[in-house]
Amino acid sequence: MEKHTVLIVDDDKFLLEMYKRKFETNGVQADVAVGAEETLSKLRGGAEPEVLILDIIMPGMNGLELLEVIRKEKLAPNATVIMLTNESGGETINKAKALGIQGYIVKATSVPSEVVEKVWEIANLKKN
Repeated sequence: MEKHTVLIVDDDKFLLEMYKRKFETNGVQADVAVGAEETLSKLRGGAEPEVLILDIIMPGMNGLELLEVIRKEKLAPNATVIMLTNESGGETINKAKALGIQGYIVKATSVPSEVVEKVWEIANLKKN
C-alpha cells in the first residue's frame, strides 16, 4: 500500500516535529519545511506531496505569498492545499480561498490529533 505524503510548512520547529510525529503515527509519510525558502527548494527539487499544509504567518515570505509562487510556478499541482494557521481574519481566509485552497484550520482551536483528522477529511484520504 502506498503511503500518503504530507508536506508541513511552518516557521516553528517544535510544532513541525509535533505534527510530523502525529501524521506518522497515523501512517502518513510526513516531511517538513521551515519557512518558504526550504519549501520552494523541496518543491522545485521535485517533491510532490499529496497534501501541502501551510502556515500563513512566517518571517520573510508568508504562507499566502508562498502559495502564490507555488501556483505561478505550477509546483505540486495535484496537492490538496490546507492552511494551518492562527490567522483567522475573514480577509485572509478569502484571499487563501481565492488561491484555491481546499481547507483552512485555525491552530488555536485544534489539538494536533484533530488537525490530522481534519486534514484526512479535507483531503479525503482514506486510512486503508
